[in-house]
Amino acid sequence: MKLENNNGIIAVSNKVIAAVAGHAATACFGVKGMTETSVKDGIVRLLKGEQMTKGVFVSPSEDGSKVDIELHIAVDPAVNIAAVAEPIIAEVKYNVERQTGFRTGKITVCVDGIKA
Repeated sequence: MKLENNNGIIAVSNKVIAAVAGHAATACFGVKGMTETSVKDGIVRLLKGEQMTKGVFVSPSEDGSKVDIELHIAVDPAVNIAAVAEPIIAEVKYNVERQTGFRTGKITVCVDGIKA
C-alpha cells in the first residue's frame, strides 16, 4: 500500500499492516489468538505469536483509498462472540490507522474456533 503526501510517497507492505492488525486483535478481551485453516485437512490451528500475520488478510478496498482487513481468530468459550467482535474491529481500526496512516475500510472478523 502506498500513501502520498506533500513530502513524497510512503510504502508499507501488507505484511506490516497484517502484523499491526493481528497484534491489536489478540490484545482484545476474549481472543485466544489468530487461526489458520489447513488446506489439506481443513483443521483450524491456533497460531503462535510470531505467525500472527497468517491469520490476517489485507487488501486494498474497491476504490483503492482504504485497506480492507479480514481477521481469523479463536475465542474463549465463556465470551459472547458478537460482543467481542465489536471491540476487536474498533481496536484494529484505531491501531492500523494510527500506526500506518492508512484509512481502514471493511474489517471482517471470522471466528474459526473456540479454545479453552
